[in-house]
Amino acid sequence: MTALSPAGLTSRTFTAPWIVELATALFDSSVYITALRKGNDAALELRRLASNAPLWLSAVVLEELYAGAGDRDRHAVARLERDFDRAKRILVPNLSDWVHAGRVLYRLAAKYHHEKIGQGRLTNDALIAMSAGRLGIKVVTANQRDFSRLAEFRGFQWQVISL
Repeated sequence: MTALSPAGLTSRTFTAPWIVELATALFDSSVYITALRKGNDAALELRRLASNAPLWLSAVVLEELYAGAGDRDRHAVARLERDFDRAKRILVPNLSDWVHAGRVLYRLAAKYHHEKIGQGRLTNDALIAMSAGRLGIKVVTANQRDFSRLAEFRGFQWQVISL
């Protein structure tokens, strides 16, 4: 199903309509990075897309945003961190998440013949998926390829949006 959101973004979803209608959700780095490139505090405005759903921020996503943020975006990333920390909604992977991520990456590499570089690239996405899955949080992403492959080996809720 493809629908137009209030913000003019389109989405293909595998489980629910476009507006994030669930108890909890988190945006993958791909969503924030696209918003940051658009500027005008678009990353901060993403939260309204999950209107009635509590929105979480993955610590893994936060690390990726800080690692890739330029001077212009650093303030927006710091504000995201501050706002989510105040709300006590930063999701940090635990030992079980790391173990499950490693097992999924092993199985994925065996099926798709990923070399070590390919597995390393997927490590952060696997941690995001495993930690979100543990708490029943839906991952909202623009990265269909990687998350669909991860979902083959461990169930978690996810939704693809096109920004």
